[in-house]
Parts: sequence; C-alpha cells; structure tokens
Amino acid sequence: MIKISYDIKIYRKILGNVLNENDVVVELGSHIGKTSKLIAEKVENGKLICLDNSPEATTKMNNLKLVYPNLKFINGDVRLHEVLKQVTKIINKCDTLAIDLGGGYHPDTVFKVYYIWASTLKPKHTIIRNKGLVDFINTSVTCENIQSKEGWLESCGCEGIPPQIDEFKLWTSIIK
Repeated sequence: MIKISYDIKIYRKILGNVLNENDVVVELGSHIGKTSKLIAEKVENGKLICLDNSPEATTKMNNLKLVYPNLKFINGDVRLHEVLKQVTKIINKCDTLAIDLGGGYHPDTVFKVYYIWASTLKPKHTIIRNKGLVDFINTSVTCENIQSKEGWLESCGCEGIPPQIDEFKLWTSIIK
C-alpha cells in the first residue's frame, strides 16, 4: 500500500494505523524527530532507521536515540546511493517506508527518492508526505489500469535505478 498526504496530522495518523510493534521502519526526512518519536513508540520491539541531513537534526536525534534504543539515526543525504547502501547493511527488510522531505510542493525529488528506496527495500507500506504529489493525484485522470498493491512499484519489477535517466548520475556514482 502506498498512501500520500500533506497534512502532518493525517500523515502521522496513517503511520500509526499501519505500524506494528515488531516492524522495521525507515524514515526519510526525520528532521528533529517529532514523527520519529511516535514511530519509535509504536514499533517498540522493532527497529526504526531515521535519516536526515539537516544540521539541526543531529543533536535532537542523538538525544532521541538515548530514549529509544530501537532508533538509529543516520545524518545523510537520502539522494545518495552510499546512504541507501549504509541502510541496507543494517536491515534486510523494511515493513514501512515513511517519507517526509519537507512536505513541500515540488514532488520530483520526493518521487525519485521514493522510487530508489522503495525499489531497493520493497516495503509493505509506504507513506509519503508531499503537497505536490497530493495535488497531482487529485487532479489526474488515469487512462490505464496499472496498479501496485505493495508499498513499492512492483509493476516496474526489480529495475532499480534506470541508467538511461542521466539525472541519477548526479545522485549516485554507481551509474557510469
């Protein structure tokens, strides 16, 4: 299941509804950890990997790690393949992928990050917070019936990072 919202309260409610106590959750865009705290409490016997590259995140998230031993924080840019690789060394499965990269209007970066992370981690659930994606979905008409029933686009198979998209070369060094 892939769910998209903009309102932070709705985003957090959706997360609360899909999480189980033993889940492994990857949160992209944890910022200072307000949502992370809610997730860590809900997955008390699971694992939460939080990622953010904002300078104000590190101290707050390191303090949150002291309260929640199931939380691991990585200060890194989620667009970089090296950061994704670091996460895959820690976990071998992901139940929920939570993405809140500022919640802003422009959906392009959010969708690219989602695609790469979800294609790799293959989560059961993906929850995305982004106004631009909500606007796009609510004003679109679909002419074909292509659906993914999981938290990743299994209709694309296991293609990974498409090498023909030159822009991805800016994000990762694995594409030559």
